[in-house]
Amino acid sequence: MNIKSIPLAALAAVVAAMTQAAVPRVSNTQMVQAANRLVTITYDLTDGPAVITLNIETNVTGTAEWASIGGENIQQVTGDVWKKVETGSHTIQWRPDLSWPDHKIAAGGARAAITAWALDNTPDYMVVDITAAARQNTQKYYPAVEFLPGGLLGNPDYRTTSLVMRKIMAKDVEWTMGSTSDEPHRTAASEATHKVKLDGNYYIGVFPITQSQWKGVATNSGATASFPTEGMMRPMETICYNELRKTYSTSGGVNSSGIWPAYSTDGVYPAEPKNTSFLGLLRIKTGIDFDLPSEAQWEFACRAGHGSGYWGDGSLIQTSSFENLNRIACNTSNSGNETAIVGSYAPNSWGLYDMHGNVWELCLDKYVADNTSLNGAVCIFGDSDRNPVRRGGGFGSGADGCRPANRNGSGSVQYRQNNTGFRVVCTAGLE
Repeated sequence: MNIKSIPLAALAAVVAAMTQAAVPRVSNTQMVQAANRLVTITYDLTDGPAVITLNIETNVTGTAEWASIGGENIQQVTGDVWKKVETGSHTIQWRPDLSWPDHKIAAGGARAAITAWALDNTPDYMVVDITAAARQNTQKYYPAVEFLPGGLLGNPDYRTTSLVMRKIMAKDVEWTMGSTSDEPHRTAASEATHKVKLDGNYYIGVFPITQSQWKGVATNSGATASFPTEGMMRPMETICYNELRKTYSTSGGVNSSGIWPAYSTDGVYPAEPKNTSFLGLLRIKTGIDFDLPSEAQWEFACRAGHGSGYWGDGSLIQTSSFENLNRIACNTSNSGNETAIVGSYAPNSWGLYDMHGNVWELCLDKYVADNTSLNGAVCIFGDSDRNPVRRGGGFGSGADGCRPANRNGSGSVQYRQNNTGFRVVCTAGLE
């Protein structure tokens, strides 16, 4: 069965964050289908630029209720969609015969819903090309995980040649960092509970950086993973903080002794990564402000809205069983003493994989036992040679190490171990 080759009803749906700037608006949306089933959608954008996304909705009941056909069916789409678009008239083309075959919709029973997203409130998922041919500021955006072409776990590009980033709405959300006195395996001295409000939203990697992604960016790096596999989709490990950011001395030169952190000219925030570091090279390749997450950003994303005593998927942290942990983490009870391909275990409630186990993840902060006074800010005080923070546990960790609140400060900025990797964050214009 086929969609009828006649003009279809169209909808201009405008969704944008309210800011002081003009709100992007979509108008004059038209959707028609040719005899060969090619669907052409046209629209006008005013008060742009904006990120444009597309949904296809049907009204199969003949009532006022419209429903999406599902992002997984809105594939094979080209034109001015899934990206930043300038003001003007634009065209999108969709091949339903390739992505939604064997469907037929009566005249007036389908419509195109186009959404214009303000650039400081872009969609939930961002995909960044990191191939050799990648160009700056060409990232794609999708409103939900099911819209990702090929599927998140079905398309190997997302763990080899692209980065998939998930938007975390953290700005001014008050939450409790640390663990309460009744949380199993708690270390009271370094996990005191305190209220935190982060000052901005951010994107965080859905997966830790894999060996393939590392190789695609740090092409001349001498770092070698301890657990290489075909496809190189295991996390990159046996790397150190220093090669991720290339720490600086206060005079601005490279500091081979590994003094951390580097200070910006105002002395209150770590300097940006050096261009020759992994993160510096990634910034140059993509034009995006990638960095390591602060440990507050990391913990907020790991918890995914769940409090002390719970894993990031909402299940209980158990003292006598690994059942809940085994579902979401490569850990000491199921790892065979090695890493796993990222995404092998269930995600947390916000769709992030491997936040527990697999590899410890480096954060931006210096480690201090008492972080209660920071209110989520990056820790830069203390001894100049203090170690960076690691979070989340690794393949050799049990429930105590994999907890969201657990904090690890062992290992200098030069420290390499096969259980330590990282994931990245960025704002990409989010406020």
